[in-house]
Amino acid sequence: MELTDYWKILRAHWISLIVITLVGGLLGFGWAFLQPKVYTADASGLVSAGVSSDLGSAMAGENYAKSRVKSYLDLAKSRSVAEDVIQSLGLDADPDDLVGQIEVANPLDTATLRVSASAGSPEAARDLAEAWVGAVGEQVAEIENANADPALGQQSIVAFRSLDAAQMPEAPSSPNTKLAVAIGLIVGLALAVGYALLRNIFDRRIHSIAEVERETGQAVVGTIPLHSGFDQDTRMITSTGGNDQGQKSNEEYAVAEALRELRTNLQFMNIDNPPRSIVITSALPGEGKSTITANLANTIAAMGRRVVVIDGDLRRPMVAKTFGLLPGVGLTDVLIGNAQLSDVLQPWGNTGKLYVLGAGKIPPNPSELLGSNALHDVIEELSHHAIVLIDAPPLLPVTDAAILTARTDGALIVSRARRTTYDALKAALNNLERVKGHALGIILNGVPSKGAKADGYGYRYRAYYGRTEKQEQAPVVQQDDADEFAALIAGTSAPADTTAAPRPAAPAQPAAPAQPASPAPAATATRQAPAAPPTPTAARPAADAPPAAGPGQGSAPAADEGPRRRRRAQTR
Repeated sequence: MELTDYWKILRAHWISLIVITLVGGLLGFGWAFLQPKVYTADASGLVSAGVSSDLGSAMAGENYAKSRVKSYLDLAKSRSVAEDVIQSLGLDADPDDLVGQIEVANPLDTATLRVSASAGSPEAARDLAEAWVGAVGEQVAEIENANADPALGQQSIVAFRSLDAAQMPEAPSSPNTKLAVAIGLIVGLALAVGYALLRNIFDRRIHSIAEVERETGQAVVGTIPLHSGFDQDTRMITSTGGNDQGQKSNEEYAVAEALRELRTNLQFMNIDNPPRSIVITSALPGEGKSTITANLANTIAAMGRRVVVIDGDLRRPMVAKTFGLLPGVGLTDVLIGNAQLSDVLQPWGNTGKLYVLGAGKIPPNPSELLGSNALHDVIEELSHHAIVLIDAPPLLPVTDAAILTARTDGALIVSRARRTTYDALKAALNNLERVKGHALGIILNGVPSKGAKADGYGYRYRAYYGRTEKQEQAPVVQQDDADEFAALIAGTSAPADTTAAPRPAAPAQPAAPAQPASPAPAATATRQAPAAPPTPTAARPAADAPPAAGPGQGSAPAADEGPRRRRRAQTR
């Protein structure tokens, strides 16, 4: 990983870093607070070797004193000195314990002994330091006098006298609260950084687009941000019109823009042959596939493209509830021949381009129905006239979505950011590969759009545009589109689809006088819708128009088409 990756990890866990660091500092402070206070007093004594007016003798005496003071270091830490101090101060203490309270040092190139005494109170520390220096002086005098021979009139030339008296300490020397808190903060910060790095290593949830593409080899074709404006019952975006000026809030704009970006990515996924039938599934339940399916279909319809949403989840159907439709006859009724496809398609919304095919009755054999030729024919027929989005069950619990993907142009796999694991996502992709299904890409749902966690998803810089973005204008609804589409599905007419792009409604022209029908050769017969209203503008071919009939492929009159289609359905 690069340095920026580590920085992103730390930013993503900034709360943990702060909390653990502060806990370390508090623990350091608590430790210092609970420790007994210790006060330290310093006193010093000087070793001298007589007095002489002769310069040479004086220098020799000073050097002799420096050499002797080194031998007094061990004497100053001896048990005998401690016993003298206990006797002089009247203490009730063990000599060895008292020695542990004393530190003796000889500053470099001096004849001085510095005594540091520690005690539980300032007075006790001062008295102990003073008494200790005095006891060392008495011990030195005894030793030096013992070395002199009184018979020869010799006297000791070495003397030890007090140099600096001990002062009463104003503050305890230990514990050092500031040092304890500083050490606690440093240790806490180190533990926090280690925690963040270890959690990143063992956390297998999705955290960024780059990680998803690196782990799975699949492209992320859409990222849907977190948004609280979804209706709790239908999961459709409730605020589609924005404020009084047609503007949307930042969150609403982010969702709308993400859906438009996903729609655009699908259009440019294959310029020559864009996908017409798409399964939208997920690895596990609760990823938001049904919500994305419904809102994506609404976004495609807002562009003027005809789109059909099929509820392919025959175990727990959700499409009818998402669109606010009453459950009834649907896909299963068409597959078993109890209903015609044109009879169960339900138009939805104000665009006139969105149709819903509910699941129908829940069957005992969902996998067999989803793998049947009848469903393949339904998908193929609908994809000739519209973009088909199929809301399928999750890939890991059941095989339904994989079966559906094998019969369509591919699948979009919805994964929830910071919840779906890479292991689950890879297992879902493997299920598609086993049935030769094609994964079109991955949609990340529930992506954070602000804060440090949004860095990996590209949403940090999008909020700027949210306050001025206006609602995407839906095409003018053509009143005859639902009838026209139903006629296409029923096989009673074959006009070209004019929904490739929005077009304004033109004033209706007066209908031409009816001309008597004249017989035409079967090879050039064209299919006419009965009692069709006058068309405002000439029909023009579009990307999702059905292929025109070639020579020798003319249609029979409308009156004969219905029975023939019913017979074809029964044959299937």
